[in-house]
Amino acid sequence: MRRVGTDEWSGLAMLVVAVAVAGPGLFGAVETTVARGLWIALFVGYLVALLVSVATRVSRLVRYAAFATTVAAAWILLLSAASLGLLPVLLVLTAAVSVYVVPIPVGLLVVVGNTLVITFAAASTMRAMPDRAMLLGFYLLIQVATLLSSVTLLREQRMRRELAEAHVELQAASVLLSESAATAERLRISRELHDLIGHQLTVLTLELETARHLEGPAARTHLERADRVARDLLGDVRATVGQLRAASPDLEQALRRVTQDLPGLDVTIDVAPGVRIDEDDSAAFVRATQEIVTNTIRHADASSLRISVTGDERETVLVARDDGRGAPDPTLGNGLRGLGERFAALGGDLAVDGDDGFRVTARVPAR
Repeated sequence: MRRVGTDEWSGLAMLVVAVAVAGPGLFGAVETTVARGLWIALFVGYLVALLVSVATRVSRLVRYAAFATTVAAAWILLLSAASLGLLPVLLVLTAAVSVYVVPIPVGLLVVVGNTLVITFAAASTMRAMPDRAMLLGFYLLIQVATLLSSVTLLREQRMRRELAEAHVELQAASVLLSESAATAERLRISRELHDLIGHQLTVLTLELETARHLEGPAARTHLERADRVARDLLGDVRATVGQLRAASPDLEQALRRVTQDLPGLDVTIDVAPGVRIDEDDSAAFVRATQEIVTNTIRHADASSLRISVTGDERETVLVARDDGRGAPDPTLGNGLRGLGERFAALGGDLAVDGDDGFRVTARVPAR
């Protein structure tokens, strides 16, 4: 089940506030200069347009049109009410959401337009000039304050997102550096074993092979026994060297390190027990996970991401899927295109599907 995110709660809060301030007009406690049914229809249109303007799963053009409709509907609702009451709060809501849809200068223009509408409405409903001035000053300050608060919130969210992206990149680099250092150490030890012990035991085996052909039954028996021990020891050394060279990285631990401690995104890692890959394939999967997590944080508006790795005798497959908004026809950026080239160089491939959330599938052939 998809977790309710901050955007959903914000939309619900705006809906509750809007209904509360428009309640007197909706239920007949305040007279309107237009038919009650038309006024209610305008309010419903305002609500729908407001929610669409802050939705993240529609195109930017649709959001622009919805926001323009929101502003116009709020102005008409205010001007068609016989008394203001708390109706100017609807204009405050439009100012608050403006920074999520349009540039800040446009939002400030909306604040100016809202203030002019309140001025006109107050002139027809309030006779005392001090009362009108106090009302205008109050709502002007409230609009500017909410707009700046929204700007601050957006900047904080962007900084947290950038921090999470930098964290993922740092963790991936740390994992790859650790694996590279471990591989280099294994290769160094294997060379030492081969060059020193292996060489000496090879010489010993050759000497014993020569001595076996000397005269003397007793000597022959002991020499043959020593020959077998030496050959077994040489085989053990060679097997140890092979294991050091072929030891596969711990992929599950590496992926967990890349995805740990990410604020706002619940990442699940599931690596099948039988998966065994070499360092090059492991590096490709680590980089794929880094790019997938970064894109999820940056674009998907998702609350959870599941990454699974399975393998058989033919191939090893990584599948990542989030619960975000997806994209029916996703456009691959430089990161995903680079990943596709990396997996192609390893003999595999990378596929992207955005129909239901965002799904990335990466494959490498079994080694």
